[in-house]
Amino acid sequence: MVKKLHYAWIILFVTFFALLAVQGIRLSFGAFIESWENEFSLDRGTISLVSTLSFIIYGISQPIAGRLIDRFGARTILLYSTLLVGLSMLFTQWITSAWQLFFLYGVVASIGVGGASNVAATVLVSNWFNEKRGVAFGVLEAGFSVGQMVVVPAALFFIQWYDWKMAVAIFGFFLLVVIFPVLLFLLRNHPAEKNLQPIGGAREEAEPSNRVPNDGAPSLGSIFRSRNFWYLILPFFICGFTTTGLMDTHLIPFAQLCGFTTTVTGLAVGLLAAFNTMGTLMSGFIADRWSSRKFLATLYILRALSICFLIVFVSDPDLLLFFVGHPSLLLLFAISFGLVDFATVAPTQLLATQLFKQYSMGQVMGWLFLSHQAGSALGAYLPGMFYEHTGDYTLAFYVSVLLLVGAAALNLLMPEPDKIMNRKA
Repeated sequence: MVKKLHYAWIILFVTFFALLAVQGIRLSFGAFIESWENEFSLDRGTISLVSTLSFIIYGISQPIAGRLIDRFGARTILLYSTLLVGLSMLFTQWITSAWQLFFLYGVVASIGVGGASNVAATVLVSNWFNEKRGVAFGVLEAGFSVGQMVVVPAALFFIQWYDWKMAVAIFGFFLLVVIFPVLLFLLRNHPAEKNLQPIGGAREEAEPSNRVPNDGAPSLGSIFRSRNFWYLILPFFICGFTTTGLMDTHLIPFAQLCGFTTTVTGLAVGLLAAFNTMGTLMSGFIADRWSSRKFLATLYILRALSICFLIVFVSDPDLLLFFVGHPSLLLLFAISFGLVDFATVAPTQLLATQLFKQYSMGQVMGWLFLSHQAGSALGAYLPGMFYEHTGDYTLAFYVSVLLLVGAAALNLLMPEPDKIMNRKA
């Protein structure tokens, strides 16, 4: 007889598609920069502030979303956050001034994106998977990269063939008509709602993952006194700075600045996202089988080396001309950076669930992803500011490399989770 598919996998893939759509739309910001500069007569630095505000609101919403998830459940928060993003995108097509862009995209949509994020997804995985969590986290994070691979080139296409207003209208319609109903009918918070147990069976430590700690559990404030938490959260801040902040916001403007065509730029973004998907899925598999802290340090060093590849070409005018004359070099960078782009998230999530499982997982993940979005906000703003003062992105690349080396060092300072477990035993 064919073994029946566990409903946990349906939960995983429904959540995957929700993240693909919502986060893919968020990651398409770079595709709209040039259009919004022309539409509202704004410079690159001001447009970068829209992205920065978006990341700040997104980040602040993470611990709030964690508390709301503890109270109302991940399904409710993910469901109505998707609805909010869809409505925001639909209304964005009718804005007529810059302040409306700041409010509708930078604030309202970002609140929705903060709810339809890794915080809710991590709680769902913790509830439904007591085994294969690394793989599940990898699949979820692949939703971000597949969204980037599909939505960002689609945004470039819609903008080129129609206009930016048509692009946001299509995105809003898709969220409201396709993604929201799927979540409504298929998503569930706990296996008990389907008379099931999680994959791997019930475990005592899995039960509190969606509750506020009881009186006997450590207070949330004690997590901030843990060195291990800072060894995890500071590298994740740097992760946000160098990925969704720097590359996802500024790669398209950087390629346009160099002189690459829309076709080459779109192909580069698509390749980055495709190999991001591959790297993310592989990272979940590896995280289940190897030291997550060593794996993270390796990923951060490889990411630094990929940015050094760009520095070689942008630091010399002759090499820059060679770079622009050989588009395959931009595609090579996209592939190398994509492999280590979102690959850091699955081992970070896995370490968090191992090191801090006695806490409310919604709150822990909320603070962790707040740090990521704070890094993203700074990573979106500073390169735009550097560009306004220097006319290029070289300084931003140098800063990113230094930060990534520091992130690798901090991850290596963490002990292995099994050693902590042995000390407690």
